[in-house]
Amino acid sequence: MGGFFGVVSRNDAVSDAFFGTDYHSHLGTRRAGMAVYDKNIGIQREIHNIENSPFRTKFDDVFDEMQGTSAIGCISDYDPQPLIISSKMGTYAICVIGIVNNAKELVDSYLKVGGGHFNAMTGGKINATELVAALISQKENFSDGIQYAQGLIDGTANILILKDDGNIIAARDKLGRIPISIGKSSDGYCAASEAFAYLKLDYQTVTELGPGEIVEISVDNMTQLAAPGKAKRICSFLWSYYGYPTSTYEGKNVELMRYKNGQIMAKNDKNAGVAEDIDYVGGVPDSGTPHAIGYANESGKPFARAFIKYTPTWARSFTPTKQSERNRVAKMKQIPIHELIKDKKLLFVDDSIVRGTQLKETVDFLYENGAEQVHMRSACPPIMYACKYLNFSRNTSDLDLIARKVILELEGKEGEKHIKEYSDSSTERGKKLRQAICEKFNFASLEFQSLDGIIESIGLNPCDLCTYCWNGEE
Repeated sequence: MGGFFGVVSRNDAVSDAFFGTDYHSHLGTRRAGMAVYDKNIGIQREIHNIENSPFRTKFDDVFDEMQGTSAIGCISDYDPQPLIISSKMGTYAICVIGIVNNAKELVDSYLKVGGGHFNAMTGGKINATELVAALISQKENFSDGIQYAQGLIDGTANILILKDDGNIIAARDKLGRIPISIGKSSDGYCAASEAFAYLKLDYQTVTELGPGEIVEISVDNMTQLAAPGKAKRICSFLWSYYGYPTSTYEGKNVELMRYKNGQIMAKNDKNAGVAEDIDYVGGVPDSGTPHAIGYANESGKPFARAFIKYTPTWARSFTPTKQSERNRVAKMKQIPIHELIKDKKLLFVDDSIVRGTQLKETVDFLYENGAEQVHMRSACPPIMYACKYLNFSRNTSDLDLIARKVILELEGKEGEKHIKEYSDSSTERGKKLRQAICEKFNFASLEFQSLDGIIESIGLNPCDLCTYCWNGEE
């Protein structure tokens, strides 16, 4: 996914940009970059690969090598950024968070009409951030250019621009699928994907941008360049998985949502009379843990951490590109507590079940260490569609998803006509899906949170939430 942070200050901005960007590290682990503006030097930039080292390790030299009163930083799972662009609107640095699904069509159209060129990466791929910058340059000013680019893009584009006058422009995606918040301190303003990042730096929230809203911040002011639209589709998965526990989006805190989500699942199990004799409730660490706390509190069953993830030297297992690498990292991180596993009936809550490969490794690991039963609960509904707005699940095909794979095995292509039924645990097809996954992974029982349940736990109007990965509705 990714996230960004920008600051305009009366004093040197490098420190705030460094720590603010670092606080977005949970959103990506592949690339990171910073750009800093100084009136005498201009715009400086530094980009590093952070797959094997954290942001703060790779960028600890910026305090000696960069200086300026304005800065932006970016954590990215994909293209290197920020980029420095020279255009008719001046020289500027730009970061883009999201995904451009129709990049090839937009590149072909641009080259055909404009006769320009792009700096191609390995394999001929075009950096999506450079593409967005090229589209912005088709108009006479940044505001018109950003709206033009966002109107052409099939996908999502949150944009942060550091201008050559030291001001910063922040633009939220036209449907607000991911957030941008603006903070203010005695020294200036900042913009961030995660508000808690600047709260720790003594900024206070001024506003959370609305869908399609564009603002320009300087040391003294925030100026609205484009008003927000009415339609909103913020990603529900931010609360279930991606968001840091301290994050708050649209006034709804991530940690509290996860407690409530777990409580709803426990109530459903209690009403259904299932998993009543379990010994412990646990979360698949780390993002499954708060859901499990909510489940344990509601069910009255003790919460326990039957295994711990050794995280000091291992990256998040979700993020490596190769599945084999993700599996190996996940296995190396799991350290059992035998007294909490042997001869115990355990119920685990995971934030989601995407492919299921890592989860099978985890369950096998628990049985190998003596578990009598392993029940599994997913804190979100069955994922039926690969995300095309944030690309969180890294799938190239819906059939990479365990739920869709099992549906194909059960009913072939005919099953695609009945996805809504398969999502619903009360239908015959829904029961067959859960039973088939149980048999594959050796679960004692399996249930998914319902779509209504996750919407209730978030607490926003359903029309304001993107639930595409669960129901295919845009």
